[in-house]
Amino acid sequence: MDKLLYVAMSGAKETLRAQATNTHNLANASTTGFKADLSAFQSRAVTGPGYASRVYATDQTVGWDHGIGSVQQTGNPLDLAIRGQGFLAVQDANGKEAYTRAGDLHIDPTGQLLTATGLPVLGDNGPISIPPSTSVTVGSDGTISIVPLGQSPQTAANVARIKLVNPPLDTIQRSADGLFRTTDGTPAVADASTTVSSGALESSNVDLASCMVNMIELSRRFDLQIKALHTAQEDGAASAKLLTTG
Repeated sequence: MDKLLYVAMSGAKETLRAQATNTHNLANASTTGFKADLSAFQSRAVTGPGYASRVYATDQTVGWDHGIGSVQQTGNPLDLAIRGQGFLAVQDANGKEAYTRAGDLHIDPTGQLLTATGLPVLGDNGPISIPPSTSVTVGSDGTISIVPLGQSPQTAANVARIKLVNPPLDTIQRSADGLFRTTDGTPAVADASTTVSSGALESSNVDLASCMVNMIELSRRFDLQIKALHTAQEDGAASAKLLTTG
């Protein structure tokens, strides 16, 4: 009886964890540059004193989907989509270097170039500041050009270059804040071969159809585990009644 209870209980608990991961992906289906989490069930033996007869299921996030989302044209010169693999370098909340594929950028009133979530975009010499200008363009290599305020287009000048990186995928990891970082914590080297498309954004790579099917499957699996718990409870009550009447 205890085996049935343990298997059903652990199965229901881990199914809820898998459902949380799937729901997280669904919630970010429209998030620019989002990469879907990947999860998988694994069986593990219960360790400790006693006979090794108990195995339980665990659900773990095993990484993220490296696939590239579709590119949507926006016409905004500060919207950037990475071509192929690679990342934009940003400064995280702790002042450290991190990476993202969300290229929906803007300039704040002080002239600082920021992501949509307010993180400073990094260039060759740290956070990028844009002088007052009438227009801003970004080249495929990340070079930012402006026409100074009150000047003619012929006076366009380069003011900074966005740091673009493309470290091996097995050397980076995604953190809880959604940003990517190198596994050893050292800044990645700028990659001259990584390019961007201006006036476009990469959409999330979440497959909505697969997520919906997975949600239904996990819901049915959870219901099955709960039914097993009820069955164990009923069997236990029937056994206790037999012992009492006997």
